[in-house]
Amino acid sequence: MKRYRAILAYNGSAYFGYQRQPEHPTVQAAVEEALEKVLGVKTVVRAAGRTDTGVHATGQVIAFDAVWKHGEATLLKAVNVYLPEDIALQTLVQHDDFHPRYDALSRTYRYAVVVVNVRQPLLAKRAWQLHTELDEQRLQEAAALLIGEHDFAAFGTPPKGDNTVRLVYRSQWQPMTLEGVAGYTYEVEATAFLYHMVRRIVGSLVAVGRGQISLQAFETMFRSADLSQNKWMAPPQGLVLTSVRYPAPGEDSPRRTRVEREPHAT
Repeated sequence: MKRYRAILAYNGSAYFGYQRQPEHPTVQAAVEEALEKVLGVKTVVRAAGRTDTGVHATGQVIAFDAVWKHGEATLLKAVNVYLPEDIALQTLVQHDDFHPRYDALSRTYRYAVVVVNVRQPLLAKRAWQLHTELDEQRLQEAAALLIGEHDFAAFGTPPKGDNTVRLVYRSQWQPMTLEGVAGYTYEVEATAFLYHMVRRIVGSLVAVGRGQISLQAFETMFRSADLSQNKWMAPPQGLVLTSVRYPAPGEDSPRRTRVEREPHAT
């Protein structure tokens, strides 16, 4: 029995999130069903995080155990044959004693926002379409307040337990164009995320950028650590899990020293 580590990409539009749910299509179920067809046995897949309904990934990290006599490239190709067209393994390597959740140092999400005069159908599942211009300076100033270790209870709830403190390494906006339409991407990297945390952050930041709330009001809401004070939440379709960071060779795994962290996001 060997353990395999893989990077998984998916368009989450047709799925009720990553985690398996009874009677609903999920990314985890699709991957496990493909593995069963290749390996001939039921296989449990572990993931770095559980993305929500409609959320995408280019860098989800998964792991599973398998008895496989052929090479890694052959296994990757075989699994992809049985996966639906909107899900695919990008890389696959053998990695014993690897846990995608507990070994992770951080996760990075990206959110796309575009400003349009009329709705753009090709962007319907890829970005939040706004009809109001955004003030980039206000966006950046508000985003910068989130960097560091803080109580993020105003932006979400933990999947289990009551710890709402998270360490954010990066929180910034960048101008971009998507299918020729101008907009912004928001990128945030943190140790882990609360339930709906990224979408509530983006919704609140956009409210600042549109002038719906002041920078001071945003900071007051953030510091309150009170979810009831936050009425803003961005839709899921602009959100992508882009990468998960792990220790470099020779660096200790968080499993050896970690305090329980919850990886659920979106």
